[in-house]
Amino acid sequence: MEQIFSTFVRSIFVDNMIFAYYLGMCSYLAVSKSVKTALGLGIAVTFVLVCTLPINYMLENYVLREGALRWLGDGYESVNLSFLSLILFIAIIASFTQLVEMVVEKYAPALYSSLGIFLPLIAVNCAILGGSLFMQQRNFANVAEATGYGFGSGIGWMLAIIGMAAIREKLAYSDIPKPLRGLGIAFILTGLMGMGFMCFSGLSI
Repeated sequence: MEQIFSTFVRSIFVDNMIFAYYLGMCSYLAVSKSVKTALGLGIAVTFVLVCTLPINYMLENYVLREGALRWLGDGYESVNLSFLSLILFIAIIASFTQLVEMVVEKYAPALYSSLGIFLPLIAVNCAILGGSLFMQQRNFANVAEATGYGFGSGIGWMLAIIGMAAIREKLAYSDIPKPLRGLGIAFILTGLMGMGFMCFSGLSI
């Protein structure tokens, strides 16, 4: 349990998808103009990460990696299907993204309209695919730890985009030099926030 909590906290602050790895920047910069819209996208990204990471973990450990199919019998111990991992991970992510898109369109049409193309683009969001690829690298001990990592990564991404949206809403009333308006000031803010999150890198959790 302690390891799961440690993984969860580290994925929010130390290994933040935005400020540590700069993954998912396209949606992050485009949608972070309104806190309400940013919150909606953040919840959607978190949901997809929480659902897909444990599924991809089980797929990786019980089907794809070398020797994973030994539960089928001794003849399958040498089978290695890891070359299919990227394709299958994307297929799982796209399936859950389609589910989220249908739910949001039905129950929150205003949010669906404000998110536009960036809602279906969750399927190719680097933060989501990155979560599954990092899961491969880190060899989590069990599916609960992988789920905790997915949940923490989603929360970290959501905090990042909500924080940026809140600052950009306030900046609408500020006198910003014309060359820096829009993406210019957004890039500067992202860098400053990333430097701020670097302070968490020394945490021993």
